Amino acid sequence: MKKDIIIPQVENVFLAAVQEWNDDFMDKVWNVYLVNDSDFILDSVMVVSKAFGTIDGEMKKTSLLRHAFAQIVPVTVVKVEMIEKSVLELNNEFMVTYFIGNTLYDKKFTFVKGSISEQAVEEVPILFVDGVIVR
Repeated sequence: MKKDIIIPQVENVFLAAVQEWNDDFMDKVWNVYLVNDSDFILDSVMVVSKAFGTIDGEMKKTSLLRHAFAQIVPVTVVKVEMIEKSVLELNNEFMVTYFIGNTLYDKKFTFVKGSISEQAVEEVPILFVDGVIVR
């Protein structure tokens, strides 16, 4: 029976952390964007994020943040959230779930500890700015 279950592969949908100026903090901050580089409309998109790991030998974790988007049209990006500087020392995990037609897709994206940095940037498709991409 397990062999009859089809689990669809997530393709052309990924996350990017982009460093941008924030007037409220008067500093550069990292914002996470959900990129839909596919030809399909993503319906009922849910993103659940958390951070976890050890700092100075002590286990740390953040609370869950949930974000919902009714629809994300093809070849667009949506800002999900800002990552606070102290959380960059932890693994930042994003669970993305959405529908294409009647098919449910989900994937866990993880920015591992220390991976969000100015040294790890590459050009983000659609945004055409430098950022850290996790696929």
